[in-house]
This record gives sequence, C-alpha cells and structure tokens, in this order.
Amino acid sequence: MKHLLKKKILIPIMACGLFLSTTAFKDDFFEIAKQIEIFTTLFKELNMNYVDETNPGHLMDTAIKSMLADLDPYTNFMNEQDVEAARINNTGDYTGIGAKVKTLKDKLIIVEPYKNYPADKAGLKAGDEIIKVGNTLIETYKEDAGELLKGATDSSVEVTYKRQGKTQTATIKRTEVEIKAVPHFSMVNAKTGYIVLSRFNNKASAETNYALRDLKAQGAERIILDVRGNPGGLLNEAINIVNLFVPKGQLVVTTKSKVKKYNKTYFTQNEPIDTEIPLVVLIDEGSASASEIVSGALQDLDRAVIVGSRSFGKGLVQRPKELIYGTQVKITISRYYTPSGRCIQALDYWHRNEKGEAVRVAQENYNAFKTKNGRKVFDGGGVLPDVSFNAAKNSAIINAIVDNDFIFNFATSYYYGHEVKDVNNLQLTDADFANFKTYLKSSTFSFETDTEKALNKALETAKKEALDAAIKTDFSTLLSNLKTSKINNIDQNKTYLMELLTEEIVKRYAYREGLYEYYKIHDAKIKKATEILGNPSTYLGYLR
Repeated sequence: MKHLLKKKILIPIMACGLFLSTTAFKDDFFEIAKQIEIFTTLFKELNMNYVDETNPGHLMDTAIKSMLADLDPYTNFMNEQDVEAARINNTGDYTGIGAKVKTLKDKLIIVEPYKNYPADKAGLKAGDEIIKVGNTLIETYKEDAGELLKGATDSSVEVTYKRQGKTQTATIKRTEVEIKAVPHFSMVNAKTGYIVLSRFNNKASAETNYALRDLKAQGAERIILDVRGNPGGLLNEAINIVNLFVPKGQLVVTTKSKVKKYNKTYFTQNEPIDTEIPLVVLIDEGSASASEIVSGALQDLDRAVIVGSRSFGKGLVQRPKELIYGTQVKITISRYYTPSGRCIQALDYWHRNEKGEAVRVAQENYNAFKTKNGRKVFDGGGVLPDVSFNAAKNSAIINAIVDNDFIFNFATSYYYGHEVKDVNNLQLTDADFANFKTYLKSSTFSFETDTEKALNKALETAKKEALDAAIKTDFSTLLSNLKTSKINNIDQNKTYLMELLTEEIVKRYAYREGLYEYYKIHDAKIKKATEILGNPSTYLGYLR
C-alpha cells in the first residue's frame, strides 16, 4: 500500500516536473495554467446554468475552432474522422467503392469514379447522385454519409442513385483502393518522358523512382515532372524525390522554429538515379508545400528549369500531435527554407487586414538569394518559374462558378448530350461557351459580390435616414452597371473557363488517365517544356 501510494504521488510530480522543464512552456507555464483554469470554470458554469439546454461537445468544438482561427489555416483540430482521412491521404489506401465522392446535405455526388474499381465496374459515373446506401437515406443521415460507402474488403453495398432524373440501383463489392501518388507516366515523344506527381503520400518517392527508371528504359533522355495542383504532403518524400536527381549528401531543406528540436537540416540520404538527365518541373498556383520544396530545391541547385505560374507560397511545416479519445491537433511547428536560404511563404497570417484576412508579402519586401550558379531567386511569394505563364486571375464570380459546381454540372449535361469518338481531338467552340452562359442563366446562377453587399447596406442605411428617394435613381444605375460588369467578367475569363470545362469533359469520356494523354497533345506548358528540353543550349541557358 505504501509503495502504491508512493508511486501515485511520484508519477504526477515527475510528469509535472517534465511539463515545467519543457522549453515551450517554461517561461509562460503559470499564464497557461491560469487561462486553462479560467476556461474550465467558465465552461462548467455555462453548461450548468445556461437558461436552455447546451451541447458541451458543440460548444467545445466552436471554442477550439475559434481559438485556432486566429493562427494559420494549417493548425487544425482533428476528430476521429479527420485522423482517418489524414491517414488515407498519407498512405493512399482505404477500403471502399473506388470513387471520389462529394457529400451534400441530401445526397452523395460521384465526382470521379476510378477506372476499373468497383464503382466504375458497377456502371456509376461522375454526376450520379446517391440518395440511399443500403436502407439508409442520405437526407436523414446525421453523420458523414461518405463513410457509409466504406467497409470490409469483399463486402457488398447497395446504392440507390439518380442519373438524369431517373432512379437506379447498383450493388457494389468493396475492395482495397490505392490512390497513386504518380497516377500517370509515359513518353511525350521518342526522347522525352512525362511524370505526373499528384500527391506526397508515403509511396510518392517510390512511385516516382519507378516511373523514372521505366521511362529511361523506354529511351527517355529528358524528363518533365508535373506537380501542378499538387498540394503537398510528407516532407521526407519531397527530399527523397529531389534525391533522385541530385547526389547523396546534398542539402535540400532547413526548418527553423522557436522550439530547438524542430530546427533541422535535411540532406539527401541515397544514391541518385540520374544527376545529368535534363529536367523541367511544371508548377502552378496550386503547387504547394512539398511541391514547392521539390521545385524550389531543384531551382536553387540549378538542377531543373521551372516552367508554369508562381506557386502557392506555403513555407510552413505541420506536425500532428496525439490528444485523447483518438483525436489529434495538427500544429504549425516551423518554417522551411530552400538550399539558397529563402522561405517562400506568401501569406502573413500574423498581420491581418481590417477584414481579418491574411495579407500577401509585398513584392518590395521580397529578398534576393542566389542559386548554385549565381542566378537570382526571391523569397516571400512562392516559387517563381524560370519560364512564366500568366496565372488565372480568379475573380470572386469565377470562383463562385467553380465552387458551386456549375463547371461540373455542365460537363455532366454535355456528356449525356454529345457523342465524342476521339476525345484527344475534342475542342470546345464559341457555341459551347454560349451554351454554358445560357446554362448559368437557366440555373439561376446568382452571386452577390462584396460591392453589391456594400451598396445594399448603404441603401438600407439611406432608408433609415430617409435619404433613399434622393439616391434611388443613381442606386439603380449602379446595380445595372454592376450586373453588366459581372457578365463581362465571365467573358473576360473565357479562356480559363474553357480550359476548366474541357478538362472536366475529357475526364467523363476517358477518365483521369485520358486527361493526361490529352494534356500531352494540347497543354501549352507541356509543349513549352518539350521545346526547352529539345534544345540543349536553350535548356542550359536558363540555368546559367
């Protein structure tokens, strides 16, 4: 008994001592303890005494999200479902029907069936609306309905879905689904290989390694590595991919933090595959984090020519920390720096504007650094390509069109209304764009801009102050001009919208695999990369 009592006393004391001695908490431990006590007392009193019934779980969820919202968007609390989603993202493996699904309030939308997986074999197509899984109606299901499609390998699930207004059913046998980090690699021409790297899960470097070796065996003497739209992932996978093209022992990235143990330098650990093969890396505004480590390091080392548009600009590193009850918190622990010493973080989350939005680092505040060969590169705004294409300037209206699935839904309608014999020759016309604009009108597309919100608020204020009669005519004119401006904005972004429509439509006929084949024929950036690689003096000129 005495020994047990001693143990019960000693363990908490030791734990407390360890907590107190931890560097991150040492200086402000008492302030942290004080605030925790205040919050705990408030939370208890609120739940015990509030006039109506409260939901402690919802209140706590709101409190946590509100606290983290003041930091950066990558520091997040993860419940059990979020932890599982992160696991799937890192491993690329799960058991289900083999389709990308979007959860809406009353249905599940098939966004993309994966070729030759159960959903595809059962005949499901993009745009199908699943309204019932087994005997469970989606509209009455309170949890994440997408989880209903997952289950044990070889188990069956019946889904009821709507397609073009008709209700159908399908029985699907679940299987293990592998989401590839390298969904496509092939030859562009007799000497140029093309590798698509779409994510940095724990198979990314192994799959890229395999693709590179395979293409070299097919006769590739130069390589295009496409990380456009790749949002990043595991840091060590990025280092290993750089290692395929640079010698062992090369500095790739440095991380710096207020916590000493997170201050690290990462060097390549393996023998490379090929340190001489000419290399072009394609990036865009969707290339972030690990994609920027790969492209930024290869640029700093003058090992690749970077082609495309400026990358996203995420120079922050996160690490998950386990909590209790299967939950985690993902915390931004450090910034990373490429071999030249630059941090490409574009948004300043710690100095916000009057709307509470993070502000971009101003170009005049960029700092210059030098690559291995002495070329100037800059921090503060993502990776700037050596050969730049103008990025799509997405207005609020265009974003609303995309976010509300009008591109996706029009592609669904197009697919069921057109027979396309050779998808590689698909070229949308002006008539197709006119049909798209008509579709927007018939779908009652409406988006209230910030300008309209401000004008309507001003009119409400004018009414309260009895001034509305005096400004009514001018106000109507302003709204009319604004409506015309919104229509013009769609026309001004015709090229970008047509690209999005084409990509979505091509996937309907030829899956994602067919989209990459389409890119090889029609994509301007791939054509430019092929041209640069085909001329050794041009290629080397960019690196000098």
